[in-house]
Amino acid sequence: MLFQYPVGATPLDPDEAIGLIPKHITTQGELNAWEEMNILEGATWVKRQNIILKLNEGLVRDLHQRMFSKTWLWAGKFRQSAKNIGIDWSQISVTLKNLLDDTAYQIEHRSMPNDEIVVRFHHRLVWIHVFPNGNGRHARLLADALIMSLGGERFSWGGSHSLANPGITRQNYLSALREADQGSMESLIQFARQ
Repeated sequence: MLFQYPVGATPLDPDEAIGLIPKHITTQGELNAWEEMNILEGATWVKRQNIILKLNEGLVRDLHQRMFSKTWLWAGKFRQSAKNIGIDWSQISVTLKNLLDDTAYQIEHRSMPNDEIVVRFHHRLVWIHVFPNGNGRHARLLADALIMSLGGERFSWGGSHSLANPGITRQNYLSALREADQGSMESLIQFARQ
């Protein structure tokens, strides 16, 4: 399998790449289609969860595992390698716990509007880069489940175009993430509700 990564995607290292379960896949298009079917299973599962009560490391891992269990041997397991983005992999557990605790506090104390709480959660989860791959899709799905559990509507994430494919929608998403990296959340909140 020759992996082709769109701009802003995180390449797999060779040890992660050999974790591809379906051996019949030979193109990036086939991989994307296979992953999409697997992701739907995760989406169905997370809708049934009470996210507010279960916002913990187990839920984060379980959702990723359900999204990618038929695609990657390492589904649901924290990455153990350096990437082009994300924190040092040895700090993932501690940093993730801080994020989950911060988010629970913000929800309990209504420290900002729900959309902002959830988009900030999404941004930090992407920034941590918990897993070898699938972090953006995982963070968006978890953010959607969280906002709906708070009584809000699911985010549109820039409309109907796939963020996995190169194009203006992906460029706008990455640009909004970079602004959020600098502390400005407005563009990412607008993108999420676009």
